[in-house]
Amino acid sequence: MTVEVKYVVIREGEEKMSFTSKKDADAYDKMLDMADVLGDWLGNAPVELNDAAREGMALWLAEQKDTLSTILKSGKLASSATEAQVETESTDGDAVDITSATKRVKAA
Repeated sequence: MTVEVKYVVIREGEEKMSFTSKKDADAYDKMLDMADVLGDWLGNAPVELNDAAREGMALWLAEQKDTLSTILKSGKLASSATEAQVETESTDGDAVDITSATKRVKAA
């Protein structure tokens, strides 16, 4: 018999993703926190966004935080940053940055 440890990120009673390492689970949870803050901030934007578009944009911006930070600091898009970005589809269809979560397991 094998024992497998899984770290599960749960938001508002809903299981979002499972990981095999605490570090990856914490990073994903932090990204979701950032997406929540960005979603609230985008709600104040001068452009009308419906709730789904605002949530999707906030999640995408949080996933792309390194690229966004580079753009904000330098005013330029680094070509190597876009090529190095690795994405996959999560179980709910949202794109997830797995560069820091290489040992992600599919959510149950």
